[in-house]
Amino acid sequence: MSSATLKQRLAWLAVMLAALAAGPAVADRRDHDLARQALEAGQILPLRSILEIVETRYPGQVLEVEFEHEDGAFLYEIKVLQPQGKLVKLELDARNGQVLSARDKLYDD
Repeated sequence: MSSATLKQRLAWLAVMLAALAAGPAVADRRDHDLARQALEAGQILPLRSILEIVETRYPGQVLEVEFEHEDGAFLYEIKVLQPQGKLVKLELDARNGQVLSARDKLYDD
C-alpha cells in the first residue's frame, strides 16, 4: 500500500474517531481522556503506530477502533474489513502493538 493511501485511511479514521468522541456517551469521553493521559505518560503507542501494525498484518479498511482499560491493561480493539470480505476483529496490547487475538468472519454479499 502506498504512503498516500495509508495517509488517506488515517485521515478518514481520525475524522471518524472525532465524530465518535463528539457523541454524548460519558464512557467514550473517559476512554478518550484515559488514552490521551496514557499516551502522554508514555504508557501506550500512538494510534498511528498501532494502525501501521494492523495495516501490515491485516490489510483492509479499518471500520472501528475502541480503546479500553481492562484489568490494568491498555487495549485497542480494531475491526478491519479485508478485500476478500472477511471482517477481522483484533485485540492489541496498546503498550507494544502485540496482537493478542484475531477473530474473523467471512461475509457473503
